[in-house]
Amino acid sequence: MHDINAERLETAGMMARWTSGQLEAGAVVEEHLDRRAALEGANFVINAVQIGMHEATLLDFEIPRRHGLKQTIADSMGIGGIFRGLRTIPFMLDLAGEMGELCPGAILLNYTNPMSMLTWAVYKAHPAVPVVGLCHNVPYTVREIASYIGVPHEELAYNGAGINHIVWLTRLEHGGEDAYPRLFAAMDDPEVYAKDKVRFELMRRFGYFVTESSEHNAEYTPYFLRDDELIERYDVPVDEYVRRSEGNLLEYANTRKKLLAGESFPLERSVEYGSLIIHSVVTGEARMIYASVENTNLVENLPRGCCVEVALAVDGTGLRPCHYGELPPQLAAHCAPHAAVQDLTVRAALEGNRDHVYHAAMLDRHATSVLSLDEIAAVVDELVEAHGDALPEGLRASGTTANRGARA
Repeated sequence: MHDINAERLETAGMMARWTSGQLEAGAVVEEHLDRRAALEGANFVINAVQIGMHEATLLDFEIPRRHGLKQTIADSMGIGGIFRGLRTIPFMLDLAGEMGELCPGAILLNYTNPMSMLTWAVYKAHPAVPVVGLCHNVPYTVREIASYIGVPHEELAYNGAGINHIVWLTRLEHGGEDAYPRLFAAMDDPEVYAKDKVRFELMRRFGYFVTESSEHNAEYTPYFLRDDELIERYDVPVDEYVRRSEGNLLEYANTRKKLLAGESFPLERSVEYGSLIIHSVVTGEARMIYASVENTNLVENLPRGCCVEVALAVDGTGLRPCHYGELPPQLAAHCAPHAAVQDLTVRAALEGNRDHVYHAAMLDRHATSVLSLDEIAAVVDELVEAHGDALPEGLRASGTTANRGARA
């Protein structure tokens, strides 16, 4: 295990040893403040970092809010997603470079958001490093749908594609029959509708159910956060991630306290794919998962080279993305603007091109529904100044540019 903070590293090591003990797994847990020592000879690398921690998250919310831009999660898309990506891509490139040197062929299992941007940056800059982006948005959504229509989630058959956090479930069956009529009927139940208003409205208009939560999807579109009336009508939890981040700090402190006191924790398997991938590669047991990978024409009507989320087969030979084909055109059109913003953000980081930061922000669907071009440029300038040296070289503040007359 590796962390740059000795206390967090110690806490993670204690939790890993406790878990191994509960399962009688006999795992050998090593703690390394030196990342290179942790990577040496690895077969798998699991990445879950937050560059800048809670303080950087606050900046991503507070600065746009001063200009009238409200956000809910701000970790994957939108202004917050752009700047979290810019802060994290330099780390991802360093990590991938060290993997190529110290553990060539090891699979990078990335759990850090913004998932699409970070995975894209790695396969673009370090194509020899096997990388997949892992998220629980598909399995959690399937469980939520099952609860809405009153069936066990294990009995649902499904398929879909899109980009991370916007995977459209284009096949949804129960007992060999299309389950969408039951889901549309469930939407008419006020109690069910109230649990997921944004996603039900998107299903009503676009014809299919989308993954991730309503609070995420509210800021992925121009429809739900434009004004206070819409926010109230759709119960959009503005600043939700700030509250979660504060809660995470408390949970960490409580967890460390319990570990030091020798207390126990509930222990059950999560829906996360990381350990299942490792098990399948090591043992050869075949599984199907969903992950974010390079679009090598897997989704035919999304741009080649963008980062798509599709089904993958995994076994002893590794991970093999499955060809999906074409999304219904309205669903591809919903994903495409986000893929363009992700492309520009990755280019900004890899090329040190600050103009592409403005370009990305000016194309975000939510920001452009609320702010003028001058306001978007001001938000970008202030965030660049605030994040400072955490950003890639070439993007750091040296006076504002406001993107006037840029050529790229």
